[in-house]
Amino acid sequence: MTQRFPEWIRRPWASGQDFSFTKELVEGLDLHTVCQSARCPNMAECWEQRTATLMILGNTCTRSCRFCSVPGGKPEGVDAAEPEHVAEAIAKMKLKHAVITSVTRDDLPDGGAEHIAETIRAVRRLSPRTSVEVLTPDFMGDLDAVDIVLDARPDVFGHNIETVERLYTTIRGKRCTYQEALGVLRHVAARRDPIVKSALMLGHGETPDEVEQTLRDLLNAGCEAVCIGQYLRPSTKQREVLEYVTPEQFTAYEQQAYDMGFAFAVAGPFVRSSYRSEELMKTTFARNRVRAV
Repeated sequence: MTQRFPEWIRRPWASGQDFSFTKELVEGLDLHTVCQSARCPNMAECWEQRTATLMILGNTCTRSCRFCSVPGGKPEGVDAAEPEHVAEAIAKMKLKHAVITSVTRDDLPDGGAEHIAETIRAVRRLSPRTSVEVLTPDFMGDLDAVDIVLDARPDVFGHNIETVERLYTTIRGKRCTYQEALGVLRHVAARRDPIVKSALMLGHGETPDEVEQTLRDLLNAGCEAVCIGQYLRPSTKQREVLEYVTPEQFTAYEQQAYDMGFAFAVAGPFVRSSYRSEELMKTTFARNRVRAV
């Protein structure tokens, strides 16, 4: 049974001139954002700071994960102009750090890897001093597709584990396993180029011991940065929230991640993988890792 909405889960309504600037820019270039499609609770805060996580390869996902509000179904064709439009939006927002994610495209031979890589290259051409973070799907464990993205040299490569191993199939489906997802991160870490990042959402009925094991699994796979947030049900079509984790428990998880050896960790009710991602790039750890400009 869904628990009562706790007092600490509150976000301000979107408004303001800067919010309108971001909205008009995204809509004017016919772009999608994970902020809108995933009904992110941080959209008002981020858009008012003239930043957004741009979502490429359309707005229809070939998966139907039980936590996600991005529409599932048969996607349309790939928009060849999209990489340049994304790069233009990032340049106009004057972002120091850009986050690009995508829907899962199991219908494409490479899972959309080349399109993601071309988007990174387009951003580099227009904004050479902007660091680029990509949040990719699992490519069904196809490491050749992962290499296509890596060859474009993103500064941060993210792939979200999303939940603990026991709940992985229930929440994410059967097209990729927990161990295959870890394999993607392990493969990226072996390249020793981008920062390796992942994230998980709590509130699905996982235990503290399972969270600890997931963090340990991520660390052992070479993950260096981790984000831990609260699952918030986007609509009645998605899985119910089984628990609202307290802010104090999130603080404990963040400290636990640092104690384990993560170079960067952030945890809280509204934390998402791209939330305040620029903070990662300001750390000494990141400055020592980012490519030379």
